[in-house]
Amino acid sequence: MMVSDIPICHTCGEQVGVDTNGEVFVACHECQFPICKVCVQYDIKEGRNVCLRCGSPFDKNLLMDDTKTSGNQHTMASHLSHSQDVGVHARHVSSVSTVDSELNDESGNPIWKNRVESWKDKKNKKKRSTVKTEQEAQVPPQQQMEEKQISEEAVVTHSFSSVYPIPSSRLTPYRIVIIMRLIILGLFFQYRITNPVDSAFGLWLTSIICEIWFAFSWVLDQFPKWFPVCRDTFIDRLSARFEREGEPSQLAAVDFFVSTVDPLKEPPLITANTVLSILAVDYPVDKVSCYVSDDGAAMLTFESLVETADFARKWVPFCKKFSIEPRAPEFYFSQKIDYLKDKVQPSFVKERRAMKRAYEEFKVRVNALVAKAQKTPDEGWSMQDGTAWPGNNPRDHPGMIQVFLGNTGAHDVEGNELPRLVYVSREKRPGYQHHKKAGAENALVRVSAVLTNAPFILNLDCDHYVNNSQAIREAMCFLMDPQVGRDVCYVQFPQRFDGIDRSDRYANRNTVFFDVNMKGLDGIQGPVYVGTGCVFNRQALYGYGPPSMPSLSKTSSSSCSWCGCCSCCCPSKKISKDQTEIQRDAKREELDAAIFNLREIDNYDEYERSMLISQLSFEKTFGLSSVFIESTLMENGGVAESANPSTLIKEAIHVISCGYEEKSAWGKEIGWIYGSVTEDILTGFKMHCRGWRSIYCMPFRPAFKGSAPINLSDRLHQVLRWALGSVEIFLSRHCPLWYGFAGGRLKWLQRMAYINTIVYPFTSLPLVAYCSLPAICLLTGKFIIPTLSNLASTLFLGLFLSIILTSVLELRWSGVSIEDIWRNEQFWVIGGVSAHLFAVFQGFLKMLAGVDTNFTVTAKAAEDTEFGELYMVKWTTLLIPPTTLIVINLVGVVAGFSDALNGGYEAWGPLFGKVFFAFWVIFHLYPFLKGLMGRQNRTPTIVVLWSVLLASVFSLVWVKINPFVNQVDSTTVAQSCIAIDC
Repeated sequence: MMVSDIPICHTCGEQVGVDTNGEVFVACHECQFPICKVCVQYDIKEGRNVCLRCGSPFDKNLLMDDTKTSGNQHTMASHLSHSQDVGVHARHVSSVSTVDSELNDESGNPIWKNRVESWKDKKNKKKRSTVKTEQEAQVPPQQQMEEKQISEEAVVTHSFSSVYPIPSSRLTPYRIVIIMRLIILGLFFQYRITNPVDSAFGLWLTSIICEIWFAFSWVLDQFPKWFPVCRDTFIDRLSARFEREGEPSQLAAVDFFVSTVDPLKEPPLITANTVLSILAVDYPVDKVSCYVSDDGAAMLTFESLVETADFARKWVPFCKKFSIEPRAPEFYFSQKIDYLKDKVQPSFVKERRAMKRAYEEFKVRVNALVAKAQKTPDEGWSMQDGTAWPGNNPRDHPGMIQVFLGNTGAHDVEGNELPRLVYVSREKRPGYQHHKKAGAENALVRVSAVLTNAPFILNLDCDHYVNNSQAIREAMCFLMDPQVGRDVCYVQFPQRFDGIDRSDRYANRNTVFFDVNMKGLDGIQGPVYVGTGCVFNRQALYGYGPPSMPSLSKTSSSSCSWCGCCSCCCPSKKISKDQTEIQRDAKREELDAAIFNLREIDNYDEYERSMLISQLSFEKTFGLSSVFIESTLMENGGVAESANPSTLIKEAIHVISCGYEEKSAWGKEIGWIYGSVTEDILTGFKMHCRGWRSIYCMPFRPAFKGSAPINLSDRLHQVLRWALGSVEIFLSRHCPLWYGFAGGRLKWLQRMAYINTIVYPFTSLPLVAYCSLPAICLLTGKFIIPTLSNLASTLFLGLFLSIILTSVLELRWSGVSIEDIWRNEQFWVIGGVSAHLFAVFQGFLKMLAGVDTNFTVTAKAAEDTEFGELYMVKWTTLLIPPTTLIVINLVGVVAGFSDALNGGYEAWGPLFGKVFFAFWVIFHLYPFLKGLMGRQNRTPTIVVLWSVLLASVFSLVWVKINPFVNQVDSTTVAQSCIAIDC
């Protein structure tokens, strides 16, 4: 009897056929693996005599005679129907995967690879013939020519972005001065080393070591800025290409990640504004999904998100109707501008007043939730239905997911669909390592892949709102550009901040870094990832290499290994791989090949697909979820067709379980990388090592804005955290000094920039010593420089002029102000002698001895005025080193003037150099001194400082003159003079 439901051969895609008895052909009676007779005979001929699924040997005589000895064997169809009861998850067949994944043929190659390659050859021939004939039959020849012409024109001429370098009239003098400065530095060190100060050899040697390190740090910081570029975007071209009238939008979907931990430290109202600005972006609503990670499992965050979702039904249509900016209500209504500018609709004023009133009512409700959460009940929090809140214990609770808005949720007040809003709190249990923010971000990657699986991901801190509603379109101009988008792992936006004092006392804006250094990196391999305001290519987070990158076995590349600009800048160098790198690269290539083949196999049922996923060792990389693994194979995003919508939430809960990442590559090779509190640097570094490049996007209107700590102590603790992360990377296996050399995919100037990001905290050691030298010289009467000759004076003058010219020309091409450069220089000293110093010691204690040291901050008082936090006085251990340096340098200046007064006219010459050195330290630490003194009843700090100095000097002069003491005779005067001369 013929069997109507004949399975498909896993190798060639044809039906397996029937044997001489009319039954389904079965090659392996152990597992009934579906494969046709022709493919089995071919495999036996090639020396592959075992079953792909179970490893059992084929019966050669049985196959050649076309007979079947056992009529009681189950058919493949019955086996597949039985397998449906087992489930589709690969974790249910892990025992099979441990055997099949190890099977190799006689030549040592994986059997699945040989089989799929033979299947691929047949499949491709069949596809090419059938697809080509169908398309030509359906589309008229004239229309084919027109479509081909339009597509070619769009790819070639209609790029969505452009790159324009800095004009040579500005950049060439800048480079010339840098080269001159290098030459002068060499001559300077030649003079300093060959002219020691014998009377102060220890001080001289210390100063030489410090100056050499400063020169090394300057080189690391300077040369990655050698190729700065700027970029333009063309949003109108993007819309014309992907948003044609009368057709659904073809723009790529984007998943937004917002992370928060403690709502009492990160106000829910700020998080709500960030979420509202995301929901109101100028982008198709069906392409936007917002995931909020509550890593503290706080009921306050959940309830405030409920209120936010309800208010979004009014806020989103209001924003889109009147095209307002920014779309965070707190910051929109607080703007001190003419809000009627460019508004022509008569109803705007009335609706704006109503919306402002609705927002104020929303704020009152959220503030009431915050006030209620100040005191936790003894029995814990309870939800509205009376059940206990699952997250009452933030360190021991199940995973929680709640979908608020979206195509199946509530619509806005005008009946339109809203973007999806999802609350996520990953599972936490004692005994598991959760990896803080990096672990939370990886949980969001998996949840979003299961629920929406957008091809691009944008992550924001909870206090960074969308300031430019078209920011996503700006990023898509790069990521969806057919010319450059394939190799782009992420698009980084600069960080901009609200609420900073006008003088930016503590360099909170980081203008030099974001407007100078990042532009320079954009001309090499791209900017570093800074933790927020970044749009990722999801495939890059999965650990894959860029599609256009050649294989790692090639020893040369057409691009320059220094800057990536050309092949003639510098010779290529063959880099040898160690055994570990070779094995890792081989595994990655094997995984890429498996992914390619698996994408093409569209005739597998769910059981067979899960078996193949397990067989290709995907579980070892991505974890035990076949739904998530299948989503990683979809480059263009979207939920897999085989996924059951009714079980997606259950699967999403599974992928955020605390044990999901065990024995997988999460945090090691894929997702946000673990091992440092600055996971952003590590994550971007790993992507650049794989050959990806990143893009720096600086739209005219800042894309995102956030809040920065303007208080001195809080700012120092922020810098301490960054520096500690750099020290952790320096002491880890991912240190740029030795990681990622195999393959040569990381450009040398890019590597130099990453080295600078991990070694800068160590500058604190020579900086503290160098800032102490002026006081020591003034107190001991010695100096680190011998008597200056004409040549030495020329070298010193040339060095100072080159430093000044470098800064002037840098601000000329970058557009930053001289004040920004000076503030950056000041805080480099302030942070270097405080936070960076503590980070070095804390990093070594943590990484080498396992001791985790925490620095507590004690708040004193603050004034309830504008920038009142700026004058808040907080005591922390970080304040001790800079305070000590200021005091000893002030004492040194006073002692120096005292010695000069006692030493006569000849002592004033050497005093000038020492005092200048001391004032260099004091002026750099002046913002710190100003923050340390607080407001001081509004008395300017400079008045206090100069009052202390002048009072000390005049007191010494007064004591020297002694006006109220009787005059002594000439003999006493002569003796005293002789004593002084001696």
